[in-house]
Amino acid sequence: MIIKLKNHASLAEVDTLSQDLLDQGFSFETVQGDAHTVMHVLGDTTTFDEKKLYAYDCVDRVFSLQDPFVRTHKDRTKTKTTIRLGSITVGRDLFVIGGPCSVESESQIHKSARLVKEAGAHALRGGAYKPRTSPYAFQGLGEKGLRWLSEAAKAHGLISVSEIVDKADLALFDKHVDVIQVGARNMQNFDLLKALGNSAKPILLKRGFGNTVEEWLMSAEYVMNHGNDQIMLCERGIRTFEPHTRATLDLSSVLAIRELSHLPVIVDPSHAAGKYAYVDGLAKAALAVGADGLMIEVHPNPVRAFSDGAQSLKPEKFSRLMDALRALDDTLKKNA
Repeated sequence: MIIKLKNHASLAEVDTLSQDLLDQGFSFETVQGDAHTVMHVLGDTTTFDEKKLYAYDCVDRVFSLQDPFVRTHKDRTKTKTTIRLGSITVGRDLFVIGGPCSVESESQIHKSARLVKEAGAHALRGGAYKPRTSPYAFQGLGEKGLRWLSEAAKAHGLISVSEIVDKADLALFDKHVDVIQVGARNMQNFDLLKALGNSAKPILLKRGFGNTVEEWLMSAEYVMNHGNDQIMLCERGIRTFEPHTRATLDLSSVLAIRELSHLPVIVDPSHAAGKYAYVDGLAKAALAVGADGLMIEVHPNPVRAFSDGAQSLKPEKFSRLMDALRALDDTLKKNA
């Protein structure tokens, strides 16, 4: 960490800062240049809150030379993190999650599970607790929906994935769900993230639509810091000024994660697009840029869907896309 001092900082102010740094276990070198004076702080500053340095009158700028994310950083481990889910190893094999936005009925989720399995996907998604923008929109079936999702996934040999919205429900998710999803709205629900650190289940952590890659990794850091290192990141698009799509799918974040972190990253093209016609192209692009898997909304009858029907693929469209994704994955691995 480098601290740039103000040009007219008093000796007393600098002495106070210096002593405080020493008291906190840091050493430093002060360099007097022609135009500026800087302090090069030596030691591990990854867990140090550099913002509080601006409380000192002598401090002009602070430059951090270490990334604030420790456990999620790629230097933490020599190998990329992989997560075993049934016969699939996420981070090595192509991993596809398919299913409706919401669990609507027992028959609907079983139909969804059958079509997801027949298409060759590996996991069944379905929301039982739905955080919606409107309080009047369908909010999910709760524990009943979670149980139906679990039963449908098991009946068809699939991994179950569902979104948690309240840490009070963690026991239910630990009982019924194979992978616990954290939605975009809860990416910085720190109490929830801490609680998930105590779970033995893998976590699918979606990026908030107004959050940076660093903030996303710091949310994963919360989960890992409390004991759970089975984390898959999920890019689902960010909010920009473009209104034509629901969100703007930031595929550059996949490359950024691969550069910065050892965690696998999944892409959700459905929520980014908001339109079923765009999902095919975005899914292929995500795979081509290096995503470890995809989450795709598919519904037996999208026009009857309780939520997100406009972005849900019909069964035949999903089946064709799965064929294309497998072929693309084979080609990419042969040319790697």
